[in-house]
Amino acid sequence: MARPLQDWELPGCFALLRRRLESSLGPVGTREYIKVLRLLERASVTELAGAIGAALAIGATSSDAIALILHHRQERPVSLFSLDGHPHLRPYRIDPPDLSAYATLRGA
Repeated sequence: MARPLQDWELPGCFALLRRRLESSLGPVGTREYIKVLRLLERASVTELAGAIGAALAIGATSSDAIALILHHRQERPVSLFSLDGHPHLRPYRIDPPDLSAYATLRGA
């Protein structure tokens, strides 16, 4: 293991992921594991451990799969826009989109 990582105390799922990556991909697995560790630049250890655990549960070990799971878990639902406090917007109406073009795609 690289010296800077030797004293890191990470949850067990990190070691399991590393073993799986290195056993199936060899040196490429080490690079893939480093890509996973780089996700710590935008997530906490707890958040990343949760994403790794979810990925391992479904057999997805690539850094891209883990990044996708992490991103999905970090998404927050968008709240509805309220017109309260914006009376100047009340007279505006937006017509619903015409979805008939999609019906032709389904029929093709």
